[in-house]
Amino acid sequence: MLQTRSLLSIVLTAALFLSGCGGGGGGSSGVTAVAPTPSPTPTPSQSCTLRDRQLWAEQQIREWYLFPEDLPISLDPEPYPTVNAYIDALTATARAQNKDRFTTYVTSIAQENAYNASGQTAAFGIRLGYDSANRTVTILDSYETGPAFTAGLTRGVRITAVGERPDSLVSVSDLFVRGGSAAVSDALGPSTAGVSRVIRYQPLVGTETTVTVTKAEFNIPPVSPTFGTQIINSGGQSVGYINLRTFIAPAETPLREAFQRFRTAGVDRVVIDFRYNGGGLLSVSDLMGDLMGRSRLTTDLFSRITFRPSKSSQNSTHLFTVAPQSIAPRALAFITTGSTASASELVAAGMLPWTRGNIWMVGENSYGKPIGQIAIDRAVCDDRLRVIAFAVKNADGDGDYYTGLKSVFDRRGEKTCAAPDTPTLAMGNPAEGQTAVALAALSGASCTPMSDGAARMPALSDTESSATVSAPFTGRLLPATAPSPAQRDMPGLY
Repeated sequence: MLQTRSLLSIVLTAALFLSGCGGGGGGSSGVTAVAPTPSPTPTPSQSCTLRDRQLWAEQQIREWYLFPEDLPISLDPEPYPTVNAYIDALTATARAQNKDRFTTYVTSIAQENAYNASGQTAAFGIRLGYDSANRTVTILDSYETGPAFTAGLTRGVRITAVGERPDSLVSVSDLFVRGGSAAVSDALGPSTAGVSRVIRYQPLVGTETTVTVTKAEFNIPPVSPTFGTQIINSGGQSVGYINLRTFIAPAETPLREAFQRFRTAGVDRVVIDFRYNGGGLLSVSDLMGDLMGRSRLTTDLFSRITFRPSKSSQNSTHLFTVAPQSIAPRALAFITTGSTASASELVAAGMLPWTRGNIWMVGENSYGKPIGQIAIDRAVCDDRLRVIAFAVKNADGDGDYYTGLKSVFDRRGEKTCAAPDTPTLAMGNPAEGQTAVALAALSGASCTPMSDGAARMPALSDTESSATVSAPFTGRLLPATAPSPAQRDMPGLY
């Protein structure tokens, strides 16, 4: 799915979103977006000193940034200790306007390629949510291929203490007192294979248990093999359920298999669970649109991307392309939270014009990222610059939902339903809070609308997430410095 590129590829995610280049990187998904060819710009030098890397990043940002009017006329890199600190200063005005929330940055080419191609990362393999008020950390998801899953660290388990050795365990409550969620994040250690931690946890049933878990390289399954695809009997109707964790290349096969299963069963009502999905490959979001486009014409628009005026030649659209597995949904319910962003929001927004009056947003307001990135590589330094360069809209021109997708649903008169995440039950379980409300909405039941206010995911210097995210989880843990590509897409991954 990922193709070799010279310098750039189109990207879209909460903090990351990579598609192929050349003809669009869509493979059989029919993506029409084309990666831009950059204008030649001289690099400061071929060395990789901090200043050279900072100046190189600045040059690319000034050429491609979607909000050039928000960049300072000049800015000396000298006071900034890292490349990303300098980038944060360059983009501070757009960030203050809620347009670029730490989503222009430099990352590793090698690490990101590994993650996007196969979901590879070094971690325990758990997704964590925290509650600062009660000083607790709970596992929201556990990846079946990771070392934590086999150690018993599964969804709903509450982590109570962390240490490098059994005699150095520190309670999570004490860590919050010492330094908030950042102290918890630091205690879990860097994203490096071989890093071990002793973890004490409270299982759903039984007494506290202590285990030693070692971080390892593994591939994250984008669709869970245990709960990710289901056909649920709800009120005598068959409802499809699909949970997509992240938009990466390996998602294509399980997505096609899921929708083929729905098509074979005659399913036309679907719950799409994006509750922790921060984005990913543009080609996968387009594929999801196609898989719900059986009744669409080849002239029907799913999404449009638009660059700054000086780069308007790079603008493109994606038209629905019916796949052999495509269905024609009569009704859709999207499960969202403050961690739902970018590519996930694009899929929901893209289906809005075509499912009028029969589409619901369930859970919490989404993050709010109707913009995407291009990737510019400087291989000599293993630097990949992710720079916000384009905006996305649906067929009706809906975009600019920087305060979350709820604003679009409200403006169009579509329905939203507030619902709690219930980590003591599996996602997709008909009794689980958000799943239950989504199923009820599809059956025609009334619900309590989501409250106003933008949901937020933690950013590089914003690990204490807003209280607008529904209790009991006020945030998804994210390292304060140098998060991995997988952690940028999936805040809370450790």
